[in-house]
Amino acid sequence: MTITYEYHTSLYVNITNRCSNACGFCVRTKHDNVNGKDDLWLDREPTLAEIKTDFEKRDLSKYDAVVFCGYGEPTERFDDVIAISKWLKERQPGISIRINTNGQADLINDRDVTPEMEGIIDVVSISLNAPNAREYQEICHSRFGEAAFDAIQQFAKSAKNYVKKVVFTVVDKTMPSSDIELCRKIAENCGVDFRIRAYIE
Repeated sequence: MTITYEYHTSLYVNITNRCSNACGFCVRTKHDNVNGKDDLWLDREPTLAEIKTDFEKRDLSKYDAVVFCGYGEPTERFDDVIAISKWLKERQPGISIRINTNGQADLINDRDVTPEMEGIIDVVSISLNAPNAREYQEICHSRFGEAAFDAIQQFAKSAKNYVKKVVFTVVDKTMPSSDIELCRKIAENCGVDFRIRAYIE
């Protein structure tokens, strides 16, 4: 069972395969891994103890960040993400912790979770992927329907009050440049950063 895996210069954490989206372009529909070696499909979700044991095998000083991002939406286990992040901060003070998310954490957990990230999560990277609610639902197939799109923007606006850096991302090759520019404008209106990610073949 792959819990932590290396990707570029960061250590990624794979704690769930559950996701509130079923995005048509998601890498997990094409590959079992993103780094060429670690199978990210879980037979079951690892316990907190198992996650900690896996981290204890790693030299955290080697990595520029720990990133919660596997073959699922990490905020499906938001409470565990926070618990593990607190534990990591105690073990390695100053380590940067990022959540790669679809931005639907408030809907998934039925509460505003953003204040709980303060002082614990350093970066939140949110996949936007569409310029409006209809197109978002057509592409991402959220179980929350078109309501997800507004919730994502509200999550971003709130998260920036508690997290050092919040960024909206889109994936190139999945939308026309005109839609990318509309997404950039949404990021500006929400007061967060914007980044275009490379499509993983």
